Amino acid sequence: MTATTNTQDQATEYHFQAQVSEVLSLVINSLYSNKEIFLRELLSNASDALDKQRVAALTDTESAGDELRIRIALDEEAGTIAISDNGIGMSAEELVKNLGTVAHSGTRQFLTELKEKKDINLIGQFGVGFYSAYLVADKVTVTSRAGTEDQAHVWESDAKETFQVRPGERDSRGTTVLLHLKEDQREFLSTWKVRELVRRYSDYIGHPIELEVEKNVGEGDDKRKEKSWDVINQARALWQRPPKEISDEQYEEFYKHLSHDWEGPLAHKHFTIEGTLLFTGLLFVPKRPPFGLFNAETKHGVRLHVKRVFIMDDCEDLLPKWLRFIRGVVDSDDLPLNVSRELLQDSHVVRTIQKQVTKQSLDMLEAMAKDSPEDYATFWKNYGSVLKEGLHYDPQYKERLAKLVRYASSTGEDMVSLDTYVDRMKDEQPAIYYAQGTSNAVLQASPHLEALKKREYEVLYMTDPIDQWAVSGLTEYRDKPLASATNADLKLDKEDDDKSDGDSGDKKVDDDKVPAELKPFLAHIRAVLQDKVEKVRVSTRLTDSPVCLVIPDGGLQPHIERMLRAQNADVPESKRIMEINVDHDLITHLRDVHSRDADSAQLREWVEVLYEQALLAEGSPVNNPVLMASRLTKLLQAAVRASVS
Repeated sequence: MTATTNTQDQATEYHFQAQVSEVLSLVINSLYSNKEIFLRELLSNASDALDKQRVAALTDTESAGDELRIRIALDEEAGTIAISDNGIGMSAEELVKNLGTVAHSGTRQFLTELKEKKDINLIGQFGVGFYSAYLVADKVTVTSRAGTEDQAHVWESDAKETFQVRPGERDSRGTTVLLHLKEDQREFLSTWKVRELVRRYSDYIGHPIELEVEKNVGEGDDKRKEKSWDVINQARALWQRPPKEISDEQYEEFYKHLSHDWEGPLAHKHFTIEGTLLFTGLLFVPKRPPFGLFNAETKHGVRLHVKRVFIMDDCEDLLPKWLRFIRGVVDSDDLPLNVSRELLQDSHVVRTIQKQVTKQSLDMLEAMAKDSPEDYATFWKNYGSVLKEGLHYDPQYKERLAKLVRYASSTGEDMVSLDTYVDRMKDEQPAIYYAQGTSNAVLQASPHLEALKKREYEVLYMTDPIDQWAVSGLTEYRDKPLASATNADLKLDKEDDDKSDGDSGDKKVDDDKVPAELKPFLAHIRAVLQDKVEKVRVSTRLTDSPVCLVIPDGGLQPHIERMLRAQNADVPESKRIMEINVDHDLITHLRDVHSRDADSAQLREWVEVLYEQALLAEGSPVNNPVLMASRLTKLLQAAVRASVS
């Protein structure tokens, strides 16, 4: 960022960051269609400044001052709106950083989404709500004085290429944002309009919002107009009010104020816990994933208050990681006002609060799944991957989480619950079957499912990388074991436990049970593939395909192995088990070839092609595609010659 100093007025002129110029251009061109939202954004910023000042005053008594409040002054003659607070204030450096750049706000993604969705309001969601001022103003002047400084500074810009920062005058700590309104936006100079917008969008900000008004005072010849300040919001924390007094619209507007989101939430939960602890909470599920949901460095959590005093945003200690998409407020009467992060981490009170907040969050999700299945489908699409982390990391919630998970199914349905699956299981079906892979299409065509489909057993499709670890924490549901269709120990019928030898299941025919005429053929395949597979065996899971590869006990799914290696994880190469469908015509003909010439080089190549075919069928790449192509060419040439002879 370049800067030029004018020595006459001590003003320094800066050029906006390139990204900020794009943001301003998009804003001015009315991509943010609801222009009146500017007032909510600026009042929310002022409220944040007051909250920061309140926290500072807990440890620095010198920073305490007048009652914290926000004031709005309208000047119809000058065409300006002034929004003032006596909050934490900003230094000259902070004005440049906070208003001249878009630090930590995901600007590039923000711009991309704005350009792709030109009719959608996204500004608040990405932390750049200040720039919404330019929806109604052609120039903005910000005068601010940090509580630790005697000198105030002025930031000013017409939203074109540059902004100026210069010394200014302000009697006390805080910030004033002065909007020079465009000619066609002067409707916002009406006191009635401002009252209506504050009531709609900012009524529950926990600080008084005062509007400057003129009132008639005196009587007769002494009658005159005087200016005074009217409080125009309730200034009472919404979560402290009885739920029966609050409408859905009020909950939605509070959520928008809290999260700076442009959409209402999917669901909310308002609760009070009384007993050994006393605390209140108001939780929300956003419709869209918050920015940075899968970024380990991004903080997520609810806002913590103690006795109605704001303590911190994004309090991660009050929610487990697998509920990091939850937004809301928790207000405790049992934590000290000077609470620190170290105390939070070690506090028994916080651990108790976290348990209750987790319980209330799950209650909210269960109610949504039961009462609003369409909303829950939206939730699962956006947050299912995160919620399933709890199955792996938090076994104590396994039963409740299991009721909430949803999977695609071989029945063709988009999403199926485990309860729905179990309710329609066949009487003779011994397990809940699932298959893991890269996509539903790959799994639908998988040879591993052939015997299951023949028996009309439903199979759940797990295509999320987290499923490998999530399902390891969910070994059974309603007394029904979960069984992978690709694992070696697959049981297809209830009597399989008695018929299998306990090593691999699937009614597999082990060496002692393989008919004598098959043993030499299987031994030959083992010899050819000894460096690639752990063992070769006869299978009854296949009905239409000649071969497949199955995973030995404790092995990883092949697509998970590939994903981990792509992330440079140290994952050893694992050999799988090759299963042969001895009733398939191709296998029968190969046995005949082997019986005539066990040392046939051509037979060896055909066995290699079978192995590579099994790799492709499960969605895995072959090690040497060129060699495979050469083998297939030879096979095609032989087939063509045979057909014309």
